[in-house]
Amino acid sequence: LIQMLNPIIRGWAMYHRHVVAKATFSSIDFYIWRMLWRWACRRHPNKGARWIRRRYFRVNGSQSWDFSTADAKYGLVRAAAVSIKRHAKILGLANPFDPTWDAYFARRQNAKHTAGEPGVTTWRWRMA
Repeated sequence: LIQMLNPIIRGWAMYHRHVVAKATFSSIDFYIWRMLWRWACRRHPNKGARWIRRRYFRVNGSQSWDFSTADAKYGLVRAAAVSIKRHAKILGLANPFDPTWDAYFARRQNAKHTAGEPGVTTWRWRMA
């Protein structure tokens, strides 16, 4: 179950991380937790809440009630743990066809695709 849900949660959170969505991520985490709790209660109708918590939910650092395996090797990803990346707007005066702005666009491209690692220093947008 964890292997099925983790890529979905992580992918959804990565897709929406450029939006101001930390509160939404937290509410999604709560919704997923509630669904997992209901699933566990349906799966073990004759067991109590304490047994279900000990069986499926662990304390992971400061996070309690983490849905994870018995050895805590694999755990469910929290959407709120995904870092928010803001969209950087292009300067209004910047022109990709003007060679004087090459350094600006090179910095943007370098920061966007290589996360700040050194890369191509000069390039120019070209019409195909």
